[in-house]
Amino acid sequence: MEKTLIIFFLALFAGRYVLRYSLQQLNIRHLLQHGKEIPPVFQGVIDEGTLTKMVDYTVDNTRLAAKENLVDDLVELGIVLLFLPLLVTLIIACKIPFIGQALIFFGVLAAIGGLTGLPFDLYSTFVLEKKYGFSTITWRLWLTDLLKSLILSIVLMGILISAFMAFIVYLPTCWWFAAWVFFTAFQILMLWIYPVVIAPLFNKYEPIADEALTGQIASLMAKVGLKAQGIYSVDEGKRSRHTNAYFTGIGKTKRIVLFDTLLASHTAEEILAVLAHEIGHWKKKHILKQLILMITASLIGLYLVYCVASAPVLYRAFGITGTPLYAGLFLVSLYLGCSGFFISPVGGALMRRYEREADRMAVELTGTPDHMISALKRLAKDNLANLHPHPLYVWFYYSHPPLLERISYLVKRSS
Repeated sequence: MEKTLIIFFLALFAGRYVLRYSLQQLNIRHLLQHGKEIPPVFQGVIDEGTLTKMVDYTVDNTRLAAKENLVDDLVELGIVLLFLPLLVTLIIACKIPFIGQALIFFGVLAAIGGLTGLPFDLYSTFVLEKKYGFSTITWRLWLTDLLKSLILSIVLMGILISAFMAFIVYLPTCWWFAAWVFFTAFQILMLWIYPVVIAPLFNKYEPIADEALTGQIASLMAKVGLKAQGIYSVDEGKRSRHTNAYFTGIGKTKRIVLFDTLLASHTAEEILAVLAHEIGHWKKKHILKQLILMITASLIGLYLVYCVASAPVLYRAFGITGTPLYAGLFLVSLYLGCSGFFISPVGGALMRRYEREADRMAVELTGTPDHMISALKRLAKDNLANLHPHPLYVWFYYSHPPLLERISYLVKRSS
C-alpha cells in the first residue's frame, strides 16, 4: 500500500508538471506564430513596435514562470522524499507540546518556500518589470513590503495553525468540523477587515478627488440603488505603472478601488465604464458566491483530511515514524494540491462567467459599450496584454475571457 501511495503521488506530481509546462510552451508557440498580426479592432490603437513588445513581455514572463515552477517542484520533491522524515524526527525529539511542534513544522516549510521564491520575485521586480517600463518600486519600499508581509503572514498563519492543532488535541473526533467553523469565520473576518486594516498597511487609499467624476459616479451607482461611497484611489504607482481596478470587502467595508495609474491614463468615460464593471461584480454578489463555494469546498476538504490524515500507512509511505497529525495534514494537502490543479479549469470557467456578467452590467449602466471597449483597448496596451493566447491555455488558466473575446462581445452589443 505504501508503494501505491508513493506511485500515485509521483504520478500526480509528474502529471501536473508535464501539463503545466506543455500549456506554457503551447501558449508561447501560439503567440510567436500569431503575434505579428494586429487584430482588426486594435488597428490604429497599437503599432507593430508595441505588438512586438507585448509578445516579448508575455514570452519572458512565461519562461520565468516555467523556471520558477521547475525549481519549486524540485524543492517540494526534495522536501517530501528526503527532508520531511528528518524534520519530523528532529521536532519530535525536542519534546515540546504538540501545538509548538506544528508551528515549527509549518514555519520551517514556509521559510523554505519563501526563500525559494525570493530570487524569482527579485528578478521579476527589478529586472523584467523594469525592462518593460513597469516597475517603479525602490529597494527600500520592496524591503518594507517584504517585512510587513512576513510579519503579517507569521501572525495570521500562527493563529490558524494554533487553532487547528488545538482542535485536534481537544476535539479529536470532530476537530475537522470545529476547524471548518473557525476557518469560515476567519475568512469572513479577513474579507471584512482587509480593506480597512490590512491593505492600508501597504498603500494609501483616498476617496477620488475629482468632484465632477465623483458626481458621475454617484449618478452611476444610484441606478443600481447604491450610495456613492467606497470608491477609492490607491497609490499603486509607487510600485508599478500597471493599471487595474478591483472590488474588495464585504458588508460596510465593501469598496471599489481604482489604481492611480488608471485614473491618470484613462478618460472619465473609460473610468466610469471600468467602475460600472466593478459595480456589476458588486450587484451580482460575485464575492459572496465565491465565498459560499470556498466554504463548501473547505468543509469537504477538511472532512477528507480527517478521514485520511490519521492512517499510519500514509506516514510509513513517506518514511515518517509515528503519526504526527501536522505532518499528515501536510501530506494530504500535497495530494489535494496536485489533484486540484487538474480541476482548476472548473473554477476558471466560473470566474470568466462572472466577468461576462459584469461586462453586461457595465453596458447596461453606461448605456453604451463604446467606453468599455475603449477602456479595454487602453488597458491591453498599457499592460502589454497577450492578444493571442492559445484557447487551451485560456480554458485552463484565465480568470477573465481573452480581451479579443470581450471586445468582440461588446462590439456586437453596439451594433
